Amino acid sequence: MNEKELKKEVSRRRTFAIISHPDAGKTTITEQLLMFGGAIRQAGTVKAKKSGKFAKSDWMEIEKQRGISVTSSVMQFEYQNKRINILDTPGHEDFSEDTYRTLMAVDAAVMVVDSAKGIEEQTKKLFKVCRMRGIPIFTFMNKLDRDGREPLELIEELEEVLEIDAYPMNWPIGSGKTLLGLYDLYHNRIEAFRPEELNNGERLISLNEEGEIEGEHALKNESLYHQVLEEALLLKEAGNDFSREAISQGELTPVFFGSALTNFGVQTFLETFLDFAPEPGEQETEEDEIVEPEDTEFSGFVFKIQANMDPKHRDRIAFLRICSGKFERGIDVTLSREDKKIRLSNSTQFMAESRETVSEAVAGDIIGLYDTGNFQIGDTIYSGKNKVTFKELPQFTPELFMKVEPKNVMKQKSFHKGINQLVQEGAIQLYKSFHTETYIIGAVGQLQFEVFLHRMRNEYNSEVIMTSIGNRIARWIDREQLDENMGSSRNMLVRDRFDNPLFLFENEFAMRWFSDKYPDVTLTSLL
Repeated sequence: MNEKELKKEVSRRRTFAIISHPDAGKTTITEQLLMFGGAIRQAGTVKAKKSGKFAKSDWMEIEKQRGISVTSSVMQFEYQNKRINILDTPGHEDFSEDTYRTLMAVDAAVMVVDSAKGIEEQTKKLFKVCRMRGIPIFTFMNKLDRDGREPLELIEELEEVLEIDAYPMNWPIGSGKTLLGLYDLYHNRIEAFRPEELNNGERLISLNEEGEIEGEHALKNESLYHQVLEEALLLKEAGNDFSREAISQGELTPVFFGSALTNFGVQTFLETFLDFAPEPGEQETEEDEIVEPEDTEFSGFVFKIQANMDPKHRDRIAFLRICSGKFERGIDVTLSREDKKIRLSNSTQFMAESRETVSEAVAGDIIGLYDTGNFQIGDTIYSGKNKVTFKELPQFTPELFMKVEPKNVMKQKSFHKGINQLVQEGAIQLYKSFHTETYIIGAVGQLQFEVFLHRMRNEYNSEVIMTSIGNRIARWIDREQLDENMGSSRNMLVRDRFDNPLFLFENEFAMRWFSDKYPDVTLTSLL
């Protein structure tokens, strides 16, 4: 592939994450997008448990039981000559760390909002990360087939709470039982909700230059149609100006209304999104250099590690965002952290639980590398002689801690294997007490412990005993400043998995007391 061909292939890529609060319909919209791409033939709703149909993007057993996403899935498909990489992120707040890292691997984000509930807590947190990165954000106001809040109220809340300008691309004509369609402001047309009743089976109704239906039409007899004409006029006169540049800088979010469950408004959203979503962008290195996607040398970073995606084959996959050049099966690369040469001979692309071997991929693509333990989250790999190290991925300071030990002392091997692999995935963090071999795991939220317990039992055949040591404040200390006598009952001294010392303080008071006693000691947190 020459430089011109590489540039052409990179320009076809669109890589984005879908973010939302739990239950806003994120997994459902993902399914509909996959259907349009021909990746799946049937969109199963997450709720359809009795039929045994589960969402294609939820593959882990605990996700199927609870109907939630707790891991980030990657799905790839072709649509309108674009190669699309969707990263479906965990909606559950306990897994925000996984989501934050995923957001480092995308060029845009789609924010799904429940139109009955508006902006919820988890959405705010994830949105902040998108703003921090300055990536374009597209909003899908979901569940229009149910009675929800007034569209104007939703737009105002979006602008006030998230402090971003909004531009409605379409506007609902009714909602819930009265839903008739969408007034498409951007394309100057109406999309009928029940075309067989309203428009002789035709989904789209064209409008004249004044934005009205010409001639006789059943919709003209509806008071909601006349109401939406007034609202559309108001939006055009008093709303924000449309600006491609403001969208690309993450300062203006285009807002689409629709219903993922009934697949209404999703296709228009996808097609318009692909028109505005950016191509793969440049990446910064630790040395503040810029790596362009069209650079011919291959480079990428690992943003996620997942063990046992296929329960039949005990495997471990490192998810890699390609930042530049072209990946070819069998390519020789250097692992930046260790300056170690590796041949990438076994790689995969994803469609949730189905996977296929990938022989070629370019900047913007997400691929999976079968990993025997070489990779850590945040690792950079590159080809060529010039060393590349991308900036570190965010890591979060845990707040909840548990002592953990094997129930059966004779099964130490499977216990250690399980705990080490799950720690390397980044969902939990591992600590050891300073003088004994006591294992302590830390997490951002309680659900992470439940998933840990479930996976230890089912994937590693290791029953574990977990004893809570409650909420603690973790603070790292420089080795040179450490005196082992500093530890006490109120500030447990432990080591992280890289052997760095830290204290687990009982509470804020204990930490202040320590700082008063040792004023020269610097305590640091992660994020």
